[in-house]
Amino acid sequence: HVQLVESGGGSVQVGGSLRLSCVASGDTIGRYCMGWFRQIPDKEREGVAGIDSAGDTSYADSVKGRFTISKDNDKNILYLQMNTPQPDDTAAYYCAAHNVYPCDFEGLKSGCWGRGTQVTVS
Repeated sequence: HVQLVESGGGSVQVGGSLRLSCVASGDTIGRYCMGWFRQIPDKEREGVAGIDSAGDTSYADSVKGRFTISKDNDKNILYLQMNTPQPDDTAAYYCAAHNVYPCDFEGLKSGCWGRGTQVTVS
């Protein structure tokens, strides 16, 4: 069981940039399927970006070309680089990890979750 703690959220201007971090403990992330989700009030949590144990990535259409997911297996940290954010990107962002195959957003939903970090774009 892996514990996850997100950080790096805050307020950012349209067109700026922000990097979210998710520090993992209790296990090494190298073998996990991991991802970032976001949620706004009264809406379902939606997948933003995912990365599998081999480092292959996937993105929601709404963030392709703007957000980049990456991980540092040695430091046990997952990242989400957010470039040119838009007001629609305002949400609470959560990281998730699961030892699941295939590595996709549906599989991650039943994994371990952090408590989230708020991002506000204006």
